[in-house]
Amino acid sequence: MKHHFNPKLLNFLNGIFVIIKQRLQIISDAYWQLSPNQRYRIRLASFAFAILVIGFIGGRLTTVHRVVKTEQQEKEMVVDKSGMISLTMAGVELNSEIYQFEKVSIQSVPQEIRVPGRLIFNAEKGKLLSARVPGRVERIFTFEGSPIDIGSPIIELYSPEFNSAQQEFLLTYQTVKILSESNSLTNLLADARITQEAAANRLRNLGFADSDIKLLEKTGKSNPNLLLRSPLKGVVVKRNVEPGSIVNSGDPLVFLADPKALWFAGNIFEQDARLIERGQQIRVSLEAFPNREITAKVNYVAPTVDAQSRGILIRADIDNSDGSLRPDMYANGKLQIGTMQAIVVPQAAIVRDKEMLYAFVRTSPDNYRRLVVKGFDFDGKRFAITDGVEPNSEILIKGAVLLNERFIKQE
Repeated sequence: MKHHFNPKLLNFLNGIFVIIKQRLQIISDAYWQLSPNQRYRIRLASFAFAILVIGFIGGRLTTVHRVVKTEQQEKEMVVDKSGMISLTMAGVELNSEIYQFEKVSIQSVPQEIRVPGRLIFNAEKGKLLSARVPGRVERIFTFEGSPIDIGSPIIELYSPEFNSAQQEFLLTYQTVKILSESNSLTNLLADARITQEAAANRLRNLGFADSDIKLLEKTGKSNPNLLLRSPLKGVVVKRNVEPGSIVNSGDPLVFLADPKALWFAGNIFEQDARLIERGQQIRVSLEAFPNREITAKVNYVAPTVDAQSRGILIRADIDNSDGSLRPDMYANGKLQIGTMQAIVVPQAAIVRDKEMLYAFVRTSPDNYRRLVVKGFDFDGKRFAITDGVEPNSEILIKGAVLLNERFIKQE
């Protein structure tokens, strides 16, 4: 069978061939007309261009091989809709000294909520000394932080009204003494004794002790200065006056407290109000004593919500018999509101990535799963998993961070 070619096509191809031949001849003539140094540079540039082309082709072939290898690795990792990742490492055995697994089970743990707060003086065992008569502060015996005993002098107050009360008592005392010498004035004597007792009670209300009243009867001399004494053993917490200050009846002078009786005062969030009641156990830890934990019971729950903090105040008695604690120390409470079921693992078993918590379980000798878990810090050393891990699972309790890096590389 004969093939017939188009004469016009043959003429066109022949013309192109002639043009290419002419161009090559021109380039060849121009090349050989150059100096040897110029020809050397052209050969060197041609060689470099050839290496560049070969490198580009080799790089493309290597990239294709790497992509194929990555696709093969991804086939070993499975990600489901819940975010659980399974990784199969065929032929890879984890070092038992670095990676330790433990079969876990469910147990009852306290259900707690965190309560930020601080230590304060127990106001029920404190005392606010106030001015019972108007007068002028003559002398102050103790200042903030000073230790005091029962009966220790606190403030000396000059008061004409107090002096008048003493004069009134002395008058009634003398009246009773005179009437008691007469047998015919029995009715007047009874009235005089009632008046004397009323005057004595007025002195007691102003701060006079019975011993002071007997001394007044014995000497018969009044003192215009009223000496206020401590009714308890403790410390001076706050002083509101200075020497020379003028005070009115009812003005606060000093606040006294017992440093061995403290309160933990904490705030409960509004949404947790339904969970709180008196008598619940609370574990209090302090920043000043990180290794010390105090167990107490809630003795007060505020009936109202604070308008500014939106919190509910709770209090618990704190025993400070050794005197090591200080008021206004920051404290954190863990209030037990019940019990719940959880899987307790060491803190090292949990990997924290931003807001996510992960744990790892072994499903077969060469297959591992990274699970998203929920829970809370149990006691600082352990973590209570409430969701994400099934009982009797083999969970990784040591080396979780290292295994997580393997998962990240596969991702």
